Amino acid sequence: MKTYNVGVIGYGWAATAHIDAINGGTGGKVTAVCSSRPLSADELAAKHGAPVRIYASLEDLLADPTIDVVSITSYPWEHATQAIAAAQAGKHIILEKPMVLTLDDLRRVEAAVCDAGVGFCLCFECRWSSQFLGIKTMLEAGKIGRVHYGEVDYYHGSGPWYGQYRWNIRKLGGGSSLLSAGCHALDALLLCMDGEVDEVMTYAAQSANPDFQKYEYPTTSVTLLKFKDGRVGKCTSVIDCVQPYYFHTHLVGSGGSILDQKFSLNTPDYDRKHWTVSDMKPIDSGDVADHPYRAQFDAFFKALSAGRSMPLTGLTEAVATHEVIFAADRSLTENRPVKLAEIR
Repeated sequence: MKTYNVGVIGYGWAATAHIDAINGGTGGKVTAVCSSRPLSADELAAKHGAPVRIYASLEDLLADPTIDVVSITSYPWEHATQAIAAAQAGKHIILEKPMVLTLDDLRRVEAAVCDAGVGFCLCFECRWSSQFLGIKTMLEAGKIGRVHYGEVDYYHGSGPWYGQYRWNIRKLGGGSSLLSAGCHALDALLLCMDGEVDEVMTYAAQSANPDFQKYEYPTTSVTLLKFKDGRVGKCTSVIDCVQPYYFHTHLVGSGGSILDQKFSLNTPDYDRKHWTVSDMKPIDSGDVADHPYRAQFDAFFKALSAGRSMPLTGLTEAVATHEVIFAADRSLTENRPVKLAEIR
């Protein structure tokens, strides 16, 4: 399999995790970094264990013919412009979440990637976690029957103690509670429900804590989803809590239920009065160093080599999840249910 040269755009917290995951995996190596801040190539090489070239401009990095893939870890409001430029330069794209902050930018990036025919991977890496790979295996095997209700919720207080707080509090920085972070939970819910959303309704609130009052948008949102086949779901995004990180998951099916890392089955082998604990490693941290990037990026490089689309977190999945997000945010703004047909 070919080894792909990767140029990282933006050098911050997420970039360090991307670089270590790519260099520690198979199929890729980081050979360049582009940052608006002065960086030392020697210091980065010592930190990440491989030599890199430093670029001060996006144009210069994209003009480098040795770069096959770009990993975009910049601020969210820069994602659309940089992803479009990368696609037009013929570079395959790894893009941090959120993909974009507006529906118009979603369509622009989608069109650019499709027109260029480049590979695309969005960092909804929770799909590659032990927890959700295990849950998906159970669902595909029919262990809990047909899931008719699902909820996946995100609880992670993003206050002054959290690195992105300084820009995340701005509407033009974080966008919304879902775009800022809760998108991981919504995306995981869509993975588990595996169906087309018909309509959403979102409600929101905000903590009275002075630290969270600085946010320019509601920091807690609850989105109700109605699927075209009649099933229902819920996603809560809470970035103003004061508690340990918690990625709540509850799926209810005709033959059993899954609750976080536990399950109950309606078979003679299981006692319905007690949960059975699985060996799935839970998603229990917001630290990017703990995210399953390596498995995701290895899969991306493998897909590129085979000429296939990225599984689980490719362009199709990324667009579908963001359509639901933008429908949810429109519902909140306009105080009404929003059909996905209005977004599409």
